[in-house]
Amino acid sequence: MGSGTVSYESVPGTVLKSDVFGCVRREDDVVVRDASLARPWARALARHLMRREYRALSRLALGGGIDGVPRVLDLGVAKLARSWIEGAPMQIAKPRDPAYFRAALRLLRRLHAANVIHNDLAKETNWLVTPDGRPALVDFQLAMTLTRRGALARSLGHDDLRHLLKHKRTYLPDRLTAREKRILTRQSVVSRIWMSTGKKVYLFVTRKILRWRDREGAGDRT
Repeated sequence: MGSGTVSYESVPGTVLKSDVFGCVRREDDVVVRDASLARPWARALARHLMRREYRALSRLALGGGIDGVPRVLDLGVAKLARSWIEGAPMQIAKPRDPAYFRAALRLLRRLHAANVIHNDLAKETNWLVTPDGRPALVDFQLAMTLTRRGALARSLGHDDLRHLLKHKRTYLPDRLTAREKRILTRQSVVSRIWMSTGKKVYLFVTRKILRWRDREGAGDRT
């Protein structure tokens, strides 16, 4: 798929990310999230987020797994191991092939059919473009693994979709359909509540205290 290839090099043994929640590193074809290296005050939350990622990836592994999603390999008290996916983060690859976004939509639908909501797709670092031009997703720390397709799943799934379409608007604005443009104008109830309340606290903590940025790190492969 696509008109070319994308190259993104990450040498085995590379530390992909290090912050208050610990360290993420590549070991051969395995990515290890190590919460034991988290700051003492953040250690409990780091382990909680690690378990969320484990639940989501375990759910998505049922039935043979999904292409474009890491395979969970092991979970310890403070470490999670999953498979490495070769690819470049979206902000580096800048996908402009309509086939990429069609495949990304199919990938997102497969997540939602499994009742898994990613919840962090606004970050371009969480979208990859593989060497053959296909989409992949990483960083499931904020993912929700639900038992049924209820109102909450539909609302949060709508927001996942809106974030994908925002990226399409950035890289391929002339290929947005009329329906996709309508979706972009409609925030879910959960999103509206978040924007008016929780996001202000989130931005203060992540940007003022943790010094994060939404497009941080060209090599941010968490």
